[in-house]
Formats: sequence, structure tokens, C-alpha cells
Amino acid sequence: MIWIIDTHEKLRKTLREALALSGSDEVEAFPTCKDAIESLKRNGLYPIHCETVQGTVGLPAVVILEVGPQGTSGLEDIRLLKSAIPDTEILMFTTSDDRDRIFEAISAGASGFLLKKESVDRIVSAVEEIKDGGVPMSPEIARQVINQFKNSDPQSPNDREPASESVGKTVPLSEQELNVLNLLADGLTRKEISIQLGLSPHTIDNYIRRIYKKLHVCTVGGAVAKAFREGLI
Repeated sequence: MIWIIDTHEKLRKTLREALALSGSDEVEAFPTCKDAIESLKRNGLYPIHCETVQGTVGLPAVVILEVGPQGTSGLEDIRLLKSAIPDTEILMFTTSDDRDRIFEAISAGASGFLLKKESVDRIVSAVEEIKDGGVPMSPEIARQVINQFKNSDPQSPNDREPASESVGKTVPLSEQELNVLNLLADGLTRKEISIQLGLSPHTIDNYIRRIYKKLHVCTVGGAVAKAFREGLI
């Protein structure tokens, strides 16, 4: 299932029709995050914990979430969604490429960012990209992310602690988990990682679930953001 949460009725209708025509899963649209959560309550699906979400009927795999009106960041909505349905992937739909907002949203659990000027076709393809483990971003937002990572650590790579020492002080990721995490940070999908490492997609999914558990996150974006902050990659 895919959810669209956007205050603009015409846009909700357009996206819903486009996703339906693309052969996507069932699509539901709501004007606000509160309305979406109320639908979970009506169906007896709220609250739910991260371990029980995957594969549960009636829960969205992807949520297209509008950044809140009047320039608000949408962080409250992200946190509410991740609390209610931790395993869902959130695609932020925004008019702003503000750097601080982007990183706050990543830390809160967002998995991708598209500017509202993107075409409907791009939005549809971004949903499939997220479902396949990717992190879709508009070029302007991707540039902000890259620049932030470049500027966030004043030390050169040679001055950093070795990964194994850093891991020992923070979270005990194995060497293979670090390999998977680095490839996720490079933007590879689960399928691409399985090919590169010569492992089955199922095995890669198991590694990613262990990474999420050890880093206390529920999304690819959250794992990558925390890994950079902790000096793991």
C-alpha cells in the first residue's frame, strides 16, 4: 500500500491516479497526517511496533509526505508516522531545499526528498526506487546532502579513527554490515548490493535489518545519517 499525505486535493488526486495507472499497490490519500493515523485506529492497526510491521495488511510500504504548510518542517509528521508505523519508508515532498530541514528530516526517519517541481512520472519512479531500497532525491537536494557531508567533518580521512575502533566505541557492526552500510551510503539498491557482494537479496535484507537494530533506526536514510555522525563510514 502507498499513502499520499498532502493538503492539496487536486495534487492528491493526480498522484493517486498516476500511481494506480503505474500498477502500484493500493493507494490511499489523506489531507493530513492526523487523518492518516485516524484511519489506522479505525482499522485496529495503531499502535504497531517495528518488528510486526513488515507484511502487515493495511499498512503502507511508502508514504509520500508533504512538508507542512507555512514553511513548517514536517518533522512532527515524520515522527508521528515512524512511531505508528516504523517500517514504512517516507518520501518527503517539498518546495524547499533548505539544508537544515533536510538533515533534521533524515534524522527523524525520512527516506527520500523530491521537490514539488518534479514531474509526476519522477514521483512514481521514486516510489519504486524507495521500495527497492534506494534513496531518491531531487538533484538540488542531493547536492545539499553531499555538501553537508563534505563540510561536517573538519578532519581529513587520514586523521579519522579506523572504522573498527570507531565501531567498538559506538555500535558493534560487523565487517560485512559495514560493507553493506557503505554501499547503501553510495546509493546502491538492495539488488545492486547483492550482486556486488555476491549474496542473495534475502541475505542483504537480513544485514540491513541488523544494521537498523544496532543503529536504532528504521530507514536507509536514518542509518546513513547516523553512520556519518558516528564516523562509521
